[in-house]
Amino acid sequence: MRVKTKAIRSALTVCMAAAISVSTLGSSAMAQDKITLRMSTPASETDFRSQGLANQFADGISEFATYEPHYNDSLFKQGTELVAIARGNLEMSITSAQELAKLIPEWSIFTAGYLMRDPEHQRKVFASDIGKEMYQLAEDKLGVKLLNVVYFGTRQLNLRTEDKVMTPEDLDGLNLRMPGTDAWQFLGKALGANPTPMAFTEVYTGLQTGAIDGQDNPLPTDKDKKFHEVTKQIVLTGHLVDMNFFAFSKKVWDKLTAEQQEAVSTAAQAAADWTTEQIVANEAELVDFFKGEGLDVYEPDVDAFRTRAQAMYLESDFSKDWPEGLLDRINAVQ
Repeated sequence: MRVKTKAIRSALTVCMAAAISVSTLGSSAMAQDKITLRMSTPASETDFRSQGLANQFADGISEFATYEPHYNDSLFKQGTELVAIARGNLEMSITSAQELAKLIPEWSIFTAGYLMRDPEHQRKVFASDIGKEMYQLAEDKLGVKLLNVVYFGTRQLNLRTEDKVMTPEDLDGLNLRMPGTDAWQFLGKALGANPTPMAFTEVYTGLQTGAIDGQDNPLPTDKDKKFHEVTKQIVLTGHLVDMNFFAFSKKVWDKLTAEQQEAVSTAAQAAADWTTEQIVANEAELVDFFKGEGLDVYEPDVDAFRTRAQAMYLESDFSKDWPEGLLDRINAVQ
C-alpha cells in the first residue's frame, strides 16, 4: 500500500508540474499574441484626449491589445496620420473633420463655422443616421474606421495684440495661425483674418517671436500648451464647436473577433465620454484662470462673426460638396 501511495503521489506531482508548465506556456503565448495599437497624435501627454485614451481606452482593451501612444508628432506628422492608417502603417490616430475633408470633400460641412450649437448637439448628430452615413464614407473611401466623436472644446481667438476685436473687420491684416488644410485656412478668412499655416508644435514660438499675431484653439488647449504666457487677450468668438474622432485601422478592426470589436468600441466611448466631461468642466473654469494670468477675456459681436462666416461658406466651393439636404438635417437635430 505504501508503494502504491508513493507512486500515486509521484504521478500527481508530475501531472501538476505539467499542468503548471502548460499554463505558463499558454499565458506566455497569449501575451505574445497581443496586438499593439500605436497611436500617433500631435497632442501632448497631458492633453485630455491623450489622458482619456491612456486610461479608459487602454484599460478596456488590455486583455488582447497593448496601447502604445506617440505624442507631439513624434511618430507621424500632423495631417499624415489618416494616409498612414489607410496604407497599413499605423493603427490609430486622433483626427479632425478638417483632415477628413481634405480626403473626403463631403466632410467639409463639418468644418463650417457656427454649424454645431453645443457639445450635446454634436453628440446627437453623430449618434444619428447622419453619423452612420459619414462614418461609412470614411470606411469606404479611406479604410479608416471612426470609432466615435469627441468634443474638443469651443474654439476661441487667442491674440498677442492689444487692440480690442469686436467685429470681423477688426481682424483685417492680422496673421492668425490656422492649420494648413484648405478647410482651416478658409475658416480663418471667414473670421476676417489673414490665415497663416503653421505646425502646431511651432505655435508657441511663433507667438513669442511675433511670426504670428494669434491662434485659435479651445481654452483647455491654450492652457495645456501655455499660450497664455505669450499672448494678451482671448476673444470669445465661439466660432467652432470643435470635434475630433478616434480613428482606427479598418484592416486591424476586421481581424478582431466580435467580442474584441465590442471591447474597442466600448473603451473608445468611455475615453470620449471622460474627455468631453473634463473639457466641458475645464472650459467653465478657464475664463477666470486666464483673467487671473493678466489676459483680457471678453465676448465680441458674435452675430457679426456668425453672419459673415455663414454667408461666406454658402457662397464657397465647400458647400458644393455638401451632401444634399445634410445642412437642414443637422439643423433639425434637437
